[in-house]
Amino acid sequence: MENSEKVETCHTEDGTSCRKSHHPERVKKDLTTRLNRIEGQIRGIKGMIDKDVYCDDVITQISATQSALNSVAKILLEGHLKGCVVDRLSEGDVEVLDELLVTFQKLMKK
Repeated sequence: MENSEKVETCHTEDGTSCRKSHHPERVKKDLTTRLNRIEGQIRGIKGMIDKDVYCDDVITQISATQSALNSVAKILLEGHLKGCVVDRLSEGDVEVLDELLVTFQKLMKK
């Protein structure tokens, strides 16, 4: 995330807060392109199953799709660390570290 990206806190109609992150347009475009490609890979895997393609070939495609999703997660994590986490720490919000640990645990389960 660049310095111009800020996390905004908003409040929903029921009074709960939501957080937003603003990525530069080039990052959003890159992420969207990657996710569209992943969506196509998933459709391809479904087609392979329908066509009774050899199991090992399907597993290879699943592995490639998982790698692609991991790449998206890495981009988002980098932006989160350089933007959201740094901003919240500079504001004295150390709870972001606990949130970050939970995020790492979720990513490491995979």
